[in-house]
Amino acid sequence: MKKLLIFDLDGTLLDTSEGVVESAVFAATALGQPPKPREELLDFIGPPLSDSFPKHYGFDPETTREAIRLFRQHYREGAVFLASPYPGIFDLCEALRSRGIAMAVATNKLEPMARLLLARFGFDRFCSPIHGADPEGVLKKCDLIRLCLKECGCSPSEAVLMGDTVFDAEGAAAAEVGFLAVTYGFGFRTPEDAAPYADFGIVSSPIQAADLFPVP
Repeated sequence: MKKLLIFDLDGTLLDTSEGVVESAVFAATALGQPPKPREELLDFIGPPLSDSFPKHYGFDPETTREAIRLFRQHYREGAVFLASPYPGIFDLCEALRSRGIAMAVATNKLEPMARLLLARFGFDRFCSPIHGADPEGVLKKCDLIRLCLKECGCSPSEAVLMGDTVFDAEGAAAAEVGFLAVTYGFGFRTPEDAAPYADFGIVSSPIQAADLFPVP
């Protein structure tokens, strides 16, 4: 019996693509990089920034740190709110709450930004705790999941992570929780993409996930 659903944020609760891409472009341009296609920069959504800047721009560690600083500055100053909830996500939250399923968030987004964003759109009334990345990038996805488990008093077998990327799936596996894959976000595009990772289920819209948590 599952008691806890832990949400990823970007690509699962919210479409944050506009703000993330704009901030990546701002940071890269400030460091003298030419424009890249938007489709490529969508890869910034999900993985840690410390991985994305070297991958897409070839930055060394020092330049990566400066790019992350610039990205976070621009994001904090307004781009954070360039986001929208996915259709049906609040219906899912209401359904889960009515069935006694606790909800939490584990995201690679910097934690203060995640809390600010979730509060702006009203997710904080459903999800507690909320855990995000630390400034030094020490905490991994599995660490954030484990923090949620600890605060909710749940064992790994009682919890599921809902996310849209391989990074989410790997974090769930490392924390030994189930994984519910979504194909409406930025990572998995088809059920076939998600099938090797999704041991709890695959959904193409948020409300479909409610069917995986039976009414008591």
